[in-house]
Amino acid sequence: MSASRRSGTTDELGPDEPDGPRDPEGSGGPEESGGSDLLAALLDGMDAALCAFDADGVVTHWNREAERILGWSAAEAVGRHGLAGWAVRSADAEEVQSRLMAAMHAPGRQVHEFALLTKDGGRVLVRTQSAAVRGPDGKPAGLYCAFSEVHAQIDLERSIALSEALFEDASWGVVLVDADLRPAVVNAHAARALGIGRTSALGRPLGELLAQGVEDLESALTHVLAEGAPPAPAEMWVSLRTPEGEQRRCWRSGFLRLASPLTEEPVPLGVGWLFQDVTETKHGEQEASLLRFRTNQLHRAARAAAECEDPAEAATVHLDFALAGFADHVLLDRLAGAPRAGDDDDTTPVRLVRRAATPAAAPGPSLLTGAAGLPLRYEPGHPALQCVERTGTVRADAGPVPAERAREWAREWARARQWPEDAVHALCAVLRSRGRTLGVVTFLRGSGRSRFERSDAAYAEDVAARIAAALDLGDAVRERPGS
Repeated sequence: MSASRRSGTTDELGPDEPDGPRDPEGSGGPEESGGSDLLAALLDGMDAALCAFDADGVVTHWNREAERILGWSAAEAVGRHGLAGWAVRSADAEEVQSRLMAAMHAPGRQVHEFALLTKDGGRVLVRTQSAAVRGPDGKPAGLYCAFSEVHAQIDLERSIALSEALFEDASWGVVLVDADLRPAVVNAHAARALGIGRTSALGRPLGELLAQGVEDLESALTHVLAEGAPPAPAEMWVSLRTPEGEQRRCWRSGFLRLASPLTEEPVPLGVGWLFQDVTETKHGEQEASLLRFRTNQLHRAARAAAECEDPAEAATVHLDFALAGFADHVLLDRLAGAPRAGDDDDTTPVRLVRRAATPAAAPGPSLLTGAAGLPLRYEPGHPALQCVERTGTVRADAGPVPAERAREWAREWARARQWPEDAVHALCAVLRSRGRTLGVVTFLRGSGRSRFERSDAAYAEDVAARIAAALDLGDAVRERPGS
C-alpha cells in the first residue's frame, strides 16, 4: 500500500485497480513523495472530517477526523463507490448520493445535513459542506465533503453568536485586552463608558484612557494572565478624562484568561474584561452606611449627654460625638449679649464669644474655654457672622489653591478667619432654641477631606439643634431664682 493510502489519501480510482510496478513508497520520485506526505499531514491535521470523491463517486480521501466520528478507517473507506451500505443506510443512499454529487455542478459550497452510519451500527447526524474539485481543464473532476457532528457545529455557532452578541448588544462593557495590556476589541457599551470610539481605543495604553485607577486595573490583568480568573468580581474605582474634567466611576469587573485552544500548552491570548458601572449603587450604599453611622452617633450622644449634670458639658458631648468621621475641628461660639430673635429689623452688630473648641495641638475631647466674655475679632463677612445674620447654614472653602504655594495659601485663608491653620473647608450651623439664636457651631476639615456637601449640612443642623437645646437649658437654670 502506498504512503498516501496508509495516511487516508490515494490517487487511484478504486480498490481493484492493479498497483503494477511502482516505487516502494508509492511515488514517482522525491518531489512527488514529499507532496503526498504533505497532503496527508494536512488532511490528518484538520479539525473537520473530510472525504473526497472522484467524478464517478469513488472515495479518494478520508482523514483521521472522519475516522474518529464514524469509526471507518482510511483503508476501509478509500476506494468504495459512494457511501451506500456502509456509511449511509441503503434506503437513504440514493438521496444522499444525488445531493452530494450535485455539488460538482453547483456554484460555491452546498450545505446539507445527513444521518451517517458508524462502524458499530450507530447513527450520527452531521452537517456537510460540499464543493466541486476542478481539473486542469476547469471541468469538475470530483468533489470534497467536509463534515462535523451537528452538536459540535451548533456549539461552535453558539460560541460565535455569543461573541457577536457580547460585542454588539451586551448591556455591560466587554474589552479584550492583549498580553501587552492594550485593548484589542471593545464593545459598544465599553466604548460609551470610556467616552471614546470603539476603534480609537484599540492598541492604546490603559493610562491614556483612564486618569486614575490604572495601576489597580493593570495589576488585576497581570494577575489573571499569570494565575487565571479570580473567584469573584472585583469593584474598582477609576477616574475618566472627560471634557468636564475627571469623572470618578466604580466598575464591578470580572476577568477571564483567554488561551488558544489550538496548542497543547495553553498560550495566553490576553484577558477578557467584563464590567458594569455600579457607581450609583455604591453611592447609595455609602450614603445608607453613613446615615446609619450618624444616626447611631446622635443616639449615643443623646444617651451620654443625658448623664451630664452641667448643660454646657452636655453640649461638648454632642460636639465630640459629631466630630467622629465628620470633621477635624469644631468650634462653639455663643452670641454675646441677649439672644437674637432672628427678626429682619434687628440691626445690632453680631458679636460672638468662644465657649468651646477641640484642642488645636493634639486630638482630644472638646474643652470649655471659660466665661471671660471677650468677643472674637471676626472680620465682616466671616462665615460665622453670616450664619447668625441669615439664620441658616453657611459653607466656605479655601477655593482653588495655586499649586506652587498651596500650603501657604491654605494657612493664610484659615488664619484670616481665626481658624486652625490646616482648615480648608468650613461648615457653620446656627444654634436656635425657642425661636432665638444662641450662637454658631463651626465644623472644619483639612485638605485630606472632601468639601462639605448638602447631606453634611443636614447632619450639622441636627447636631446644632441638640447643642442649642443644651445651652438654652443651661441659661434657664442659671436664670432661675435661687440657682
